[in-house]
Amino acid sequence: MPIRVLFVCLGNICRSPMAEFVFKDKIARAGLSEQFIVESAGTSSEEEGNPVYPPARAELARHNISCAGKRARKVHPSDYTKFDYILAAEARNVQGCLRIFGGDSENKVFRMLDFSARPRDISDPWWTGDFAAAYRDIDEGTDGFLRMLSESGKIPPKNFGGGADKC
Repeated sequence: MPIRVLFVCLGNICRSPMAEFVFKDKIARAGLSEQFIVESAGTSSEEEGNPVYPPARAELARHNISCAGKRARKVHPSDYTKFDYILAAEARNVQGCLRIFGGDSENKVFRMLDFSARPRDISDPWWTGDFAAAYRDIDEGTDGFLRMLSESGKIPPKNFGGGADKC
């Protein structure tokens, strides 16, 4: 049974699609793609149907990661049962998920960087303009998440934590 992961931010045009495709790239290079189902969504419907924001696309491209064809979608209440892990970019997105899901009775909703050595929010590059910083935070968070899965025996032991370009 694959591990089902949903990455979440506000609009699903910057941080969560970046996380989706960084994560997909890491698991592909680790030979683990078949063990995962990975998607992303936003807590707002404001950007629904829009492509990934050009500066986010450009940051991914700098790391040879494509997000071609991705369109923003809103988190749906049924996502709670569909996914095993729901990883939000920031506390505000966690709260948005809890509102949409009506709570978190199965303890599935986390901030992405809760799995890092320095738990914190990923600042929104839509406002900061710093897509490289968002990428670094996403890289750190996805490495930490993969390490947790590996240490808990949910995936084979691998060396996660060397950065997206070294995985």
